[in-house]
Amino acid sequence: MKAWRPAYSAQFAADALRMLEPIEPLDTITAEWAWGGSNGKGVRVAVIDSGIDANHPAVGNVNGYVVITEGPNGLLYDTQPHQDLFGHGTACAGIIRRLAPECELYSVRVLGTALTGQGVIFAAALHWAIEQGMHVCNLSLSTARKDFFAVLHELADRAYFRNTALVCAANNLDVPSYPSVYASVISVGSHDVQDPYLFYYNPEPPVEFGALGIDVRVAWLEGRSITTTGNSFAAPHIAGIVTKILGKHPGLTVFQLKSILRALSMNVGRRV
Repeated sequence: MKAWRPAYSAQFAADALRMLEPIEPLDTITAEWAWGGSNGKGVRVAVIDSGIDANHPAVGNVNGYVVITEGPNGLLYDTQPHQDLFGHGTACAGIIRRLAPECELYSVRVLGTALTGQGVIFAAALHWAIEQGMHVCNLSLSTARKDFFAVLHELADRAYFRNTALVCAANNLDVPSYPSVYASVISVGSHDVQDPYLFYYNPEPPVEFGALGIDVRVAWLEGRSITTTGNSFAAPHIAGIVTKILGKHPGLTVFQLKSILRALSMNVGRRV
C-alpha cells in the first residue's frame, strides 16, 4: 500500500526535484553565514494554533499567551497562561524550539479540541501578532473560505511591510487555502528526508519551500511524543530556521529572508 503524502509534497520528492542555478551574489551565501552560532535569542515567535504546553520538556518556557474568543460586545483577549487543547500547537512549538532554543515563544490559541476554529478569530489573532511586533508567526493552519481571502490578504501584506515573517503550511489537500497562497508569506510543503535543516525551493507556485513534514517525531500532550505527517509540521522547520537567521541578522525583511532561503535550498546552492 502506497504511503499517504500531503498535497504539494510531490514536487519535493527526489525524482521530481528541479535543480536550479544560484544567482549571484546570492551564490556566496552559506549556512554558516546565515545562521551559524545562532540560537534564535531575541526573536519573538508566535505559534497561532491550538495552544502550547509549556510543561513539555521539548518546549520549555512560553513568554506570552493569548486566547481570542467572541464575547457579547466584541472580541475578548485573555492573556493568562493556557493549555494546548489538541497537541498540534505543542508539536509545532517543539520543532521551533529544537532549532532555535533561545527564541521567545508566544502561544496564540485559536483552535479547539477538534482542531477547528473561526475565520474571524484567526484573522484577529494574526492582527494581534503583527501589532505585538512578532518577528515570526508560524501558521500551521489555514482556511479555504473565499470570504476570508481579502482580510487575510490585507493582513499578510501588513505583516510583510512590518517585517513580520508569516511561515504558512500549505493545505494537506490539493485545494487553495489562505494565507499560504499569498506571495507575501513563506509557504511550505513537505518532504520526507529526515534532516531538520534540509529544505528545497520550488519555483512554481503556490508552494515555495519544502521541509521535513513526513514521519516527523513531535512533542504532544501529556509530555508524550508521536510520529506524524503533514505540512503543518514542515512549516515550523522553516519557521525555526528563519528564527535562527533573524537571531544572527536582526532586521532582515521578508524579501531578504526568502532570498536567503532560496539560496540555501538543497536543490539550488551550496550549504557549507
